[in-house]
Amino acid sequence: MTVESGMAGARVDLERGSGDNMILNMGPQHPSTHGVLRLVIELDGEEVRRCDADMGYLHRGVEKLLEVHDYRGGITLTDRMDYTSGPSNNMGYLMAIEKLMGITDEIPLRARYLRSAVAELSRLAAHHIWLGTHGLDIGAMSAFLWSLREREKILYLFEEACGARLTTSFMRVGGTGPHDVGDQWLDNVEAFLNGYTLDEIDALLTENEVFIERTRDVGIITQEQALSYGLTGPVIRGSGIAWDLRKAQPYAAYDLVDFEVPVFTEGDVYARYLVRLNEMYQSKRIIGQCVEALRDLPLDAPSNVDLPQVVPPDIGRVPVDMEAMINHFKLVMHGVQPPPGEAYFGIENPKGELGFYFVSDGTGMPYRCHVRSPSFVNLSIIEEISVGSLIADVVAIIGSVDIVLGEVDR
Repeated sequence: MTVESGMAGARVDLERGSGDNMILNMGPQHPSTHGVLRLVIELDGEEVRRCDADMGYLHRGVEKLLEVHDYRGGITLTDRMDYTSGPSNNMGYLMAIEKLMGITDEIPLRARYLRSAVAELSRLAAHHIWLGTHGLDIGAMSAFLWSLREREKILYLFEEACGARLTTSFMRVGGTGPHDVGDQWLDNVEAFLNGYTLDEIDALLTENEVFIERTRDVGIITQEQALSYGLTGPVIRGSGIAWDLRKAQPYAAYDLVDFEVPVFTEGDVYARYLVRLNEMYQSKRIIGQCVEALRDLPLDAPSNVDLPQVVPPDIGRVPVDMEAMINHFKLVMHGVQPPPGEAYFGIENPKGELGFYFVSDGTGMPYRCHVRSPSFVNLSIIEEISVGSLIADVVAIIGSVDIVLGEVDR
């Protein structure tokens, strides 16, 4: 029995391996692969001599599904790609559509701040899933429990804002749609920030001798490798490259808030941990500024663009206003209809650059859609950096890249 490597075209004999080496199947149901990822590993004792990543078990054809749904109907599909950070996926998808329609600069200030606040809450929720499971992989049970406790508070905030916890579909083309929030929600966000206990997990792991021994000088990615593979997000920033789309190509309200981009130069598992940990502190800082800015805006500040071909009219107007009824009918029947053309828009989601590329033929459905998912690109480095490590280190390496197979096998 053999498996063919997608990287080098080589074939590994699953029965005998190479000489006295052993072939180990890790996954696709192994808990530390964090999804249906299968690694075919050739071992010399406990040292990895070869690692072949076999993907494709979860392929769902999301890009083709987006091409047979209207633009607004595709929002729910983006939640289910990286299901740990649904609102971030929503924002990347919608901002690509808004760029295609040429209305990016018309998004109201209230919507920009609210999108940024929700996206950063989403970043915290996603990083807490990573932090908890990464710690659990290495043996830190308390970090897992404490992380899920904090994430649960964020999911309650999502539920209060839009009625959903995980797959929120929070935003709409042109703004936030019907999901605006009131002062009570802002109060609850501030209460969450004031009681946020990330420092407890920080104190538990960052100086822990066992955690450091398992992560330092493990899975080193050089700057040259990071650039060659096209890595993004915390993975590339852990190798000393300060690339963050929130700073490099600001969108939403990121040009209106003050924050720093954590960068560490060591390129190992520990450096990638430090990047994400410090990102979480920065996310807390951004959310606080967004909440403060939202409070300073007028009570009647709009959260959607005033374009009837993009945003449905107030439902109360539909039975009594003929123009509102026509606009509502056209949006429901034909959807948002960007002019013919193409557009790409990328955002900094918790795992790296998430980009959506659309080709429009002028109808209410995309002619073509392609997703640049960070997990898929970042996963490609695992084969190279696992060679020479111990089998136990492979678990730490996978965790440090932080993948979600829902967007890998999209």
